[in-house]
Amino acid sequence: MRKRHSVIVSSLIIALVLQIVPLPIQVDLYRPDWVLVVLSYWCMALPHRVNVGIAFVTGIAVDILVGTTLGIHSLGLSICVYILAANYQRLRNYSVWQQAIVIGLLSSLYHLLTFWVQHLLTDIYFQVDYLWPVLTSMVIWPWVFWLLRKTRRQLSIT
Repeated sequence: MRKRHSVIVSSLIIALVLQIVPLPIQVDLYRPDWVLVVLSYWCMALPHRVNVGIAFVTGIAVDILVGTTLGIHSLGLSICVYILAANYQRLRNYSVWQQAIVIGLLSSLYHLLTFWVQHLLTDIYFQVDYLWPVLTSMVIWPWVFWLLRKTRRQLSIT
């Protein structure tokens, strides 16, 4: 019982750390959505364990770590995880590359939602560079999927 919770929590903590690790300005523009990708895997693999509530709490943690208004990332992550949870049986049957496209669509939705809420609260304007993480999230999906699936199977997490 503890093993399955600790693996999920530790993978989310690693994703949170990767989300805030300092990078050069040129590279930071392309930072993948680590938290969204890890949450997406766990939501598709174990939808009864990782759901909208976990996404909301993780989003609050992202808000605190990044320093944005509380609830911005929670809203985006919760909506994306809700879409995944509602369609997880269909998405499991897709190939990893098709899943990467779905992750790209969810990542773009996530970025557009967070931009929209930030635009309502502040005076930021949309830039196309804001969507570069969508491509990098799609690129890292197969490797994150493989790593987390291997970990889940070796530790018999259900």
